[in-house]
Amino acid sequence: MQRRRSYEGIVLTAPFSMPYQRYSIKTAHWWIARALKGSLSLAGLQPADVDGFTVSSFTLFPDTAVGLTQHLGLSPRWLDHIPMGGASGVVALRRAARAVQCGDSDIVACVAGDTNHIDSFRLMLSSFSRFASDASYPYGYGGPNTNFALLTDRYMQEFGATREDFGRICVAQRKNALLNPGAVMKKPLSLSDYMKAKTISDPIALFDCVMPCAGSDAFLVMRQEEAERRKIPFARIAGTIERHNAHAEDPIQLRGGWTVDVDELWDMADCSPDAIDVVQTYDDYPVIVAMQIEDLGFCGKGEAPHFLSGKDMTIKGDFPHNTSGGQLSAGQAGAAGGFIGLVEAIRQVSQQAGGTQVGGAKIALVSGFGMINYDRGVCSGAAILKAANP
Repeated sequence: MQRRRSYEGIVLTAPFSMPYQRYSIKTAHWWIARALKGSLSLAGLQPADVDGFTVSSFTLFPDTAVGLTQHLGLSPRWLDHIPMGGASGVVALRRAARAVQCGDSDIVACVAGDTNHIDSFRLMLSSFSRFASDASYPYGYGGPNTNFALLTDRYMQEFGATREDFGRICVAQRKNALLNPGAVMKKPLSLSDYMKAKTISDPIALFDCVMPCAGSDAFLVMRQEEAERRKIPFARIAGTIERHNAHAEDPIQLRGGWTVDVDELWDMADCSPDAIDVVQTYDDYPVIVAMQIEDLGFCGKGEAPHFLSGKDMTIKGDFPHNTSGGQLSAGQAGAAGGFIGLVEAIRQVSQQAGGTQVGGAKIALVSGFGMINYDRGVCSGAAILKAANP
């Protein structure tokens, strides 16, 4: 297999998040437009300066990225639409970076966003995939809660994990979210609160579940010399991986596609897990956090509960994790759930994170996971970002 080329000279800039809302009467188009405008404003750019555009959204129908070009007044020479949910951020940065590297585009705007009308989440789940339409939704599996309950129960049986183990992840993320003005969840969460919460789909309870909401996130991809010329803070791409439908032979998912390519990820980035200052995992449910911590090499399979029990996952701790609060406390704005950790990672290594800034953060790992089909997520990806001057 041919070795991936490096991303030398390609950078990520202008991370922007529209403050999430529990419900919205605005369309996904509106949310995406606001995120794009915010990102361009941070960089001091106009829409005409953008010649590449990529979008991820679940509620954009009947439009795709091409329809948005007319809505937004763009005329890109490179265009992509990424329907990969929680993996969309990493996939977007990979494709956009290669487009800039190859000269197909100079500046790519990467945007993800969704609206959340009353009942829109349920309607979306009913036709999320052919698996959902035919094999899950008609039999009462009305969304991801039951799917992830299945995965969580198996993980607990296989590795002896407890609800307290998952609770520590949720509690730490809530502490981080309280420092993020844009987070949906505003109240402190104790481990006792977590343990007493209402059961949703055993063993999953209320605080194991993300809060669907409306929102959007964006960032720009360009050449390093372009960012330096415009005096825009940036993050360098040290390495990335992407894998789909890995380990299809496993009877239920206890590992993800990261395991296939993780050695190459660390080799590309020329570092090891010990060098990471900030970790941003995809966190629609805490069991998936544990899976990523293991599969990305921080500990062995089944060892995440023990590993994390000895760590402080808050912003000021020794293992800062999901520093914006992640989806579990900041909210899940549909496909923007694939961007929330990535824009936070860009902010962290470029020292733009404000109240959630981790002191001295120079290297960040961000991972994505998406498109759950009954018993597994099909898409996975990860990226390691470094400061301009690590």
